[in-house]
Amino acid sequence: MKSTGIVRKVDQLGRVVIPVELRKVLAIKEKDLIETFVNEDQIILKKYTPYNECIVTDKITSQNKEYANGIVLSPKGVEILKHEIEFKFDIKA
Repeated sequence: MKSTGIVRKVDQLGRVVIPVELRKVLAIKEKDLIETFVNEDQIILKKYTPYNECIVTDKITSQNKEYANGIVLSPKGVEILKHEIEFKFDIKA
């Protein structure tokens, strides 16, 4: 595990602020869900990603499919991605 050198106080309600620099690096936005793990004396926070959630649309459907390296796409996500590829590379797939 790598130290960031950032130290924060716990407030009276038990809250800890995640520094903006880390939120940017980890793509954590306001109202995102954070999953909590405990490993002996460590608390581990991880951005929560529901199983089978499309990486393009954030939708969870029974039609979502998992592709290489665990990439999950919904039918709409495939459509959007296909359009972006066609546009960027000026091709018709």
